[in-house]
Amino acid sequence: MSEKNKNDSRPKRARSHKPSGTGGRRPGASVQAKPGLKSRQAAAKILAAVVDRKTSLDGMLDQEHGNPAYRGLNDADRALVRAILNSALRHLPRIRAAIDSLLQSPLPEGARALEHMLTVAAAQILYLDIPDHSAVDLAVEQAQSDPRNRRFASLVNAVLRRLSREKEAILEKVRAVPAIPDWFYDRLVAHYGRPEAEGISEAQLVPAAIDLTVKSDPASWAERLGGSVLPTGSVRLGDFTGTIPSLPGFAEGAWWVQDAAASIPARLFGDLSGKAVVDLCAAPGGKTAQLILAGAKVTALDQSSSRLRRLKANLERLGLEARTKEIDMADFRPDELFDAALLDAPCSSTGTTRRHPDVLWTKGPEDIEKLARLQERLLRHALSVVKPGGLVVFSNCSLDPREGEEVVARVLDDGLCARIPIAPSDWPGLETAITALGEFRTTPAMLPLGPPFSGGLDGFYAAVLRRPGG
Repeated sequence: MSEKNKNDSRPKRARSHKPSGTGGRRPGASVQAKPGLKSRQAAAKILAAVVDRKTSLDGMLDQEHGNPAYRGLNDADRALVRAILNSALRHLPRIRAAIDSLLQSPLPEGARALEHMLTVAAAQILYLDIPDHSAVDLAVEQAQSDPRNRRFASLVNAVLRRLSREKEAILEKVRAVPAIPDWFYDRLVAHYGRPEAEGISEAQLVPAAIDLTVKSDPASWAERLGGSVLPTGSVRLGDFTGTIPSLPGFAEGAWWVQDAAASIPARLFGDLSGKAVVDLCAAPGGKTAQLILAGAKVTALDQSSSRLRRLKANLERLGLEARTKEIDMADFRPDELFDAALLDAPCSSTGTTRRHPDVLWTKGPEDIEKLARLQERLLRHALSVVKPGGLVVFSNCSLDPREGEEVVARVLDDGLCARIPIAPSDWPGLETAITALGEFRTTPAMLPLGPPFSGGLDGFYAAVLRRPGG
């Protein structure tokens, strides 16, 4: 924790327990797997991979190449594992605090498997609509089936049963614990202030809504789909439980799924009729489609062949065309300079925790510093591929100013470009997202909406820059 927060009143963690017996199971006895046990075991294994080994949750849950324990489950159990992991990762600091409050002495060094098992069970008890007795019984069974944790089976039983009995009081007690890691909470406080940091922490607990970018007439599509038109022009769906391809307009390519904040950068160019524009990190193609609809002749780059194939498939469904090229944008040297360039740069993705709750556990300060250096190099290169007087929109989905404001400030200081301020009056309903310098900065705590629509949007940064000359 940073120096400025040493006197913070947040509850501190005090890990403790008192091991007590083996839970009555004879060591080495065979265990007949109970229904539901394999899904809990898979959840604990994947949680360990995310938290301890910084492995992407999406990769672990890939149906073809993901974790073997997950791939071996049926569809219903896979859905359960996803629900457990999403809840566990969203609420992890509070779950840890809740467990710690029920222990008497520190967990043994290296007892990470035990900790992850308790976390999986506690996530079910505290945050999921799963019978408490089922979560407790399966956790005890899981402990008994694992030689590393067999001697803690009675402890697991006692802690989880007490957690179930005292659930409401414990939830109230841990509510003051930020639901994000300390290192990131401290960075948010330093940049946004404590009230905004707390708002962001709470907002990431709510899964992201489904936003659609429509080709035209968002009001009509909002009425047809039971949605609401946002200040970005996006259509937000309400309580949606079906499948995206089943919705009206999908097959004919009338819209595509894109978070409202992600739709902002491409809109900052304005009318692009007849302009040559390069989308430098284009896949999966949502922003590329926006540029085409704005009238641009678009060249879309991506260094990943699989991602570029996905982009082409998305554009085909939408009935749109762009020139594509598989290349690392840093190596791109066009024969002719472009009128404009969009650089949605690789970043830590800390603004997307509502849909990717593993991000704050797989990334750290060192990743942000490394990515910020990469972004600066890419931004300098992006300015070199546009004509004198040409525009570059730089954006990313990080909440950390090191990956946004500070990158742009360094490039501006070198005289490589000038900032074109964004006018708050051009964005009614999102005026507070425009900074004093005229840059966009959205957070998940913005855009409150009433039922049935979830509020919030991804954390995004965007700035409009002009290359000198022209």
